[in-house]
Amino acid sequence: MARHDASELAQRLGRQAETVCRHYLSTGHREGRYWLVGDVRNTPGRSMFVRLKGGDTGKGAAGKWTDAATGEHGDLLDVIRESCGLIDFKDVADEARTFLSMPQPEADRPHAGERKASAPTGSPEAARRLVGMSQPILGTVVEAYLRERAITALHGTGSLRFHPRCYYRPDEHSPTETWPAMIASVTDLAGRITGAHRTWLAPDGSDKAPIDTPRRAMGDLLGHAVRFGVPGDVMAAGEGIETVLSLRCVLPDMAVAAALSAAHLSAIQFPETLRRLYIARDNDPAGDGAMTTLIERANTAGIEAIVVSPRLGDFNEDLRTLGLESLRAAARVQIAPQDVARFMALAA
Repeated sequence: MARHDASELAQRLGRQAETVCRHYLSTGHREGRYWLVGDVRNTPGRSMFVRLKGGDTGKGAAGKWTDAATGEHGDLLDVIRESCGLIDFKDVADEARTFLSMPQPEADRPHAGERKASAPTGSPEAARRLVGMSQPILGTVVEAYLRERAITALHGTGSLRFHPRCYYRPDEHSPTETWPAMIASVTDLAGRITGAHRTWLAPDGSDKAPIDTPRRAMGDLLGHAVRFGVPGDVMAAGEGIETVLSLRCVLPDMAVAAALSAAHLSAIQFPETLRRLYIARDNDPAGDGAMTTLIERANTAGIEAIVVSPRLGDFNEDLRTLGLESLRAAARVQIAPQDVARFMALAA
């Protein structure tokens, strides 16, 4: 998009600055000539202030904002980008035009000799930005969603984040939507973020969002995982986030990792300190295949592999359907005796 087109959009948004803020920075409030909010990602607080009145351009223009805590500053296009979790500027502009009820233009074509700007859509860099623009889950719909899934052991879940308006597009021909989302950071063994997993949620956290594909991953996933706790000589690994968090409800001191799919579980990397690996399998053919491959890899690396199996489809289904005590009893007889005392939660 040409620079003057971006400036025009920013000016148009500035003329409706308070309406824009009420929509995209909904946790904030107006005080005098400013909208106060925690930050550009719509976190509750007061450190960021948006000018609601002013000219179209210049330092005092309406829509200009500054975060006193971080020194960040920008205009309302930046607000749309960060609060919606958008990466490509085209998507930011499309969202702005939709908000302003403006027609969408024909696809831009670069002029001869002009290099078309590219954005790292789906890349590890994009994943790191998405994680960075999200917020802790405490008191959010992510926490409500997990508790609705009977997952109450939420200690050490810093790898999970909340985004209130995460960008979702069913396909390239469909309009952009935004939904609240659980953002999970995918990391390598050194703790570097290599990817992100998004679970779009219903606004009240009662379930996943009513969309075709409410779960999507981005970035470099192979060998990496969403991690909870620091692994020593023992850890557990499974496919899904809810699966490993359910097991963690009865093994609260054991480090667990979610590889996000059966294929990725079979390829998960082993920490150098690992001596025993619990494989939390899903009760399906894909889970069986991942289990077989992972056992072979672990044994080759000199790691003891022990499979723990759910009674139903997966451990979250066991937790929700059969209850916490049933899950505890089932896990107790499947893990090594020395790990019962070391890792298992005592019955209340």
